[in-house]
Amino acid sequence: MLLSGITSTPPLSIRRLNKATTVTSQQLTISDEVLESRGFVLRRTTEKLNLDHLNSIFVAVGFPKREPERIRLALEHTESLLWVHDKRSSRPVAFARATGDGVFNAIIWDVVVDPSFQGIGLGKAVVERLVAELLGKGIVNIALYSEPKVLGFYRPLGFVADPDGIKGMVYSRKHKKN
Repeated sequence: MLLSGITSTPPLSIRRLNKATTVTSQQLTISDEVLESRGFVLRRTTEKLNLDHLNSIFVAVGFPKREPERIRLALEHTESLLWVHDKRSSRPVAFARATGDGVFNAIIWDVVVDPSFQGIGLGKAVVERLVAELLGKGIVNIALYSEPKVLGFYRPLGFVADPDGIKGMVYSRKHKKN
C-alpha cells in the first residue's frame, strides 16, 4: 500500500507484477539490435537526457507540465531508469523510471512514449528492460502506477491487480479531515 504521497497525474491504479513472471533477453518483444537498426538507442542514465524534451512528452501524453529542476531532483532519487533516444531527431521518445528501497520493493513511474512513436514497441521495450533490471537486483515486489485506460497494455507484460487484494491509497489534501 502507498502510505503517503502527492501525485502529479490524474487518478491512478496500482498494479503489481505477477511474481511468477520474469523477463529474459529471449523474452523481449523487440531486441536491442532491432531497436538500433531502427535508429533508437537505449539509455540507462540521465546523461544526454534533455529534460525539456522529456517534459514535452509528459505534456503530450496528458501529464501536467513539470518544472525541469523538479524533474532533475526526482531523477536523482530514482533507482532505475530507461529511455529511448531517437538518433534522427536527437530527442528522447520513450521513458520509464522506478523508485524503491533497492532491496524488496520498487514502483514504476512515468512510463511515456511520444505519441508519434506509439505503437511500434517502445513502451514495451522500456518496461520489459526496467522490470528485468529490477528482478536482476532481487527486487520482486514491483508495483506500477497507470491510468485506468491503459491497464490492458501492462497485462501482457506480467502486471496484474494485486493478487493478494491489496488496494493502494494516495494521500489527498482535498479529503483531509481537520
